[in-house]
Amino acid sequence: MTPRQRFLAACRCRPVDRPPVWLLRQAGRYMAEYRAVRARHSLLDICRTPALAAEVTITAAERLGVDAAIIFADLLLPAAPLGLELEFAAGEGPRLSPPLRTAEQIARLPEQWGGALDCVSEAIARVRAHFGPGGLPVIGFAGAPFTLASYLIEGGGSRNFIETKRLLHAQPAAWDELMRKLTAGLAGFLEQQAAAGADALHLFDSWAGALSPDDYRRAVLPHTRRLVELAGAAGIPVIYFSTGAAGFLEAVAETGAAVLGLDWRISLSAAWERLSRYVQPPPALQGNLDPALLLAGPEAACAAARAMLAQARGRSGYIFNLGHGILPETPVETVQALIRCVRGD
Repeated sequence: MTPRQRFLAACRCRPVDRPPVWLLRQAGRYMAEYRAVRARHSLLDICRTPALAAEVTITAAERLGVDAAIIFADLLLPAAPLGLELEFAAGEGPRLSPPLRTAEQIARLPEQWGGALDCVSEAIARVRAHFGPGGLPVIGFAGAPFTLASYLIEGGGSRNFIETKRLLHAQPAAWDELMRKLTAGLAGFLEQQAAAGADALHLFDSWAGALSPDDYRRAVLPHTRRLVELAGAAGIPVIYFSTGAAGFLEAVAETGAAVLGLDWRISLSAAWERLSRYVQPPPALQGNLDPALLLAGPEAACAAARAMLAQARGRSGYIFNLGHGILPETPVETVQALIRCVRGD
């Protein structure tokens, strides 16, 4: 099978010759080629310059020999069309201003972002042209509504998401309007990516695990399900990745995503068992090696990978990946060894 056939078949729970493999944050600071680009350009410059975003996407996929290339982007790119200033402070992560904390601010937000993020679809078109129509599949990228909302409300990353939960509970009408507007904007953003040649679309809900199961079902799931429905209308698979959400995995499955990305806090076997009792057929699974294991060296990483592959043996609908992004300290040689192990080289 070609990588494209293998990846798309796994997304649709069809038989494959072996599980496809790609890695979250496979283009990143652990790779010398990426560091060379970052030495000349900021993160936002790379994301907003299609030639640069395509370059780092292609370089990482080809050097690692993976079965899919995910477009290099950042989930906070929508901040600009929403009217917020975004900067990345050294050692502190993203800062957004002014944070969204009132119903009046939310009422002024646009529902469609027009061509403000054409840079991402243009980068996808470049990657698609490089690999060709039957070549390596290209995965589009966006933050899910809740995680994007939490950044906009907090003004950056957060440990306890106090302002986000305050808005969710104290101003439910404003919360629903914010989520509805983000869903509409993200749907248009993902539609552009699909039209540019994306073979699948990846939604990152990095902070969904900060919520209780009841809050997720009530305040997040309806909007996420709607976005998955709209994004999937293009006929391509939608992958939904959340962290810390193993406690409400069944609710996550209700998003309707073709593939659920897992972090390392639940085993593949346990996830399949729970999902199989809850929905038939269960969605495909993606994940979920702890990225910290790559710092223990190739032998430890490959041993863990083989154990995961053993859990997936005989099942259709599995994509090997990490449970979160590659850590910057990771030796590239260990990543390459992991990929060879999964491929059976």
